[in-house]
Amino acid sequence: GFMTKIKKLLEMVCFSCGKILVDESLPDFAEAVRYREPKRRFEAIWKLCKPKNVCEADVPPEENEGSGRSQERPHQHGGCGYRQPEVRKEGLRLTGTWKVEKGEDDGDGRQPEKKPISPANVLETFRKISAEDIFKIGLSNDYARPEWMILTCLPVPPPPVRPSISIDGSGQGMRSEDDLTFKLGDIIRANGNVRRCEAEGSPAHVVSELSKLFPNSWP
Repeated sequence: GFMTKIKKLLEMVCFSCGKILVDESLPDFAEAVRYREPKRRFEAIWKLCKPKNVCEADVPPEENEGSGRSQERPHQHGGCGYRQPEVRKEGLRLTGTWKVEKGEDDGDGRQPEKKPISPANVLETFRKISAEDIFKIGLSNDYARPEWMILTCLPVPPPPVRPSISIDGSGQGMRSEDDLTFKLGDIIRANGNVRRCEAEGSPAHVVSELSKLFPNSWP
């Protein structure tokens, strides 16, 4: 599937604002963008973004004036300042670990926060990536937008694609549904259970446990 590609994309863009993490003014980034082959460009930019753990925000003008280092205005990354999670792939799931910065108040006593990254989180992040950034990282705004890797609508093939089968093999005895039809039924029932629990206001951990059954429903 797209799990590896999705993991790399989450390591390339800000989890909050969807901006490319690496500063585009760096010579290494300019060199990576020069690759004409999208796959090479994607891998090159991913290697630059992976070590980044924060979406660098702009420096306030008053701080630049007070530093006295130079009258030249520094390049601004334009990020939101959000601390990025360390993304891990565990089977068919992604988890994120938000580490505590050493300089933060009471940072010594706090433990890193680890929580699952849901498909809804990924979809929300990918939808924030601009068309310009999509092209820079080697994807296509017209044919390969990142959020299209997250399945939101399940295409159901017509009955001729999944005809009923004969149990005894003779073609005249008892018939049963195709395996694909059974799996589609499992997916519909699992989705219905999640939707029902959300409508009834069930606890979050109950909805989460039911959501984990979805990968087991895929053929």
